[in-house]
Amino acid sequence: MPIVTVRIVAGISEEKKEELMGRITDAMKEVLGKNPEATHVVIEEVPAENWGIRGKTVAAIRAGK
Repeated sequence: MPIVTVRIVAGISEEKKEELMGRITDAMKEVLGKNPEATHVVIEEVPAENWGIRGKTVAAIRAGK
């Protein structure tokens, strides 16, 4: 039973999350031969103020700071 964990900045739509889960599941089947019925994908959302890039939070970058 493969488990794939993805961390993203919060704010992604449910539709995009489902699309991502589907594509990851497909890739696990195509590349590693894993059974899609046994493949688990977990999306962990991190608040933008808790994710940093280039020494700034994503919230600050999005706000143009």
